[in-house]
Amino acid sequence: MGLKDLRIPGRAEARTTASALEAADDQQHDPGAIDRLVTMLLDVGLDGRGPLDPVREVADEALRKAGGDRDKAIAALARRTTLTGGIGGFVTGLGGFVTMPVALPVNVAEFYLQATRLVGAIAVLRGHDVDDPRVRSAILLTLVGADSDEVLKRAGMSTAGSRATAFALGSLPPAALMMINKAVGFRLMRGVSEKTLAGLGRGVPLAGGLVGGGIDGFMMKKIADHAIKELPVVADAG
Repeated sequence: MGLKDLRIPGRAEARTTASALEAADDQQHDPGAIDRLVTMLLDVGLDGRGPLDPVREVADEALRKAGGDRDKAIAALARRTTLTGGIGGFVTGLGGFVTMPVALPVNVAEFYLQATRLVGAIAVLRGHDVDDPRVRSAILLTLVGADSDEVLKRAGMSTAGSRATAFALGSLPPAALMMINKAVGFRLMRGVSEKTLAGLGRGVPLAGGLVGGGIDGFMMKKIADHAIKELPVVADAG
């Protein structure tokens, strides 16, 4: 995730980065933290809480604005979320190394919450029921993109050549879906460490905001493209 933007930090910066990495590694191996992340993404991201509307309402509003054209609605949602994802990365990078240990974990959670809502809305527009546990697991798998096969292997499963999301949308039992969700959560937790490394390129305030915004915008677009490719249209979606 943007590792080509790495730069060599000074001693004080290296100590700050090491502390952030150690904290991320501790969280990564904390089952409670992983469960909380997955719960937040599914319950808050898809079902909505407080000011966040359920993704069904987000999808319906996008479809209304697109005049009933589902592809246009999906494209508009992808553009908007890519922009807001980039803004989040810009704001996170503004403080440089001073705020990085606190800002990056928050940014990772906020980034994937936005991504979950985007993928969930795409799933709705493609005719999927986001209350279905299989669809919810497929949405989580979409967040990790090319790493989805690795995630399934970590959960003790094999796609046997099929797409990871198609595998999740199959007839898997609830226990298997829970294993997939936990494995995705573990992989997303690693994003804290990876974004900390990428953050070495944004250790300078303001300039770091530009780097952070670019990285997050790029990653959000990749997730959007992956969701469009991986989530099939349900036959009676209209």
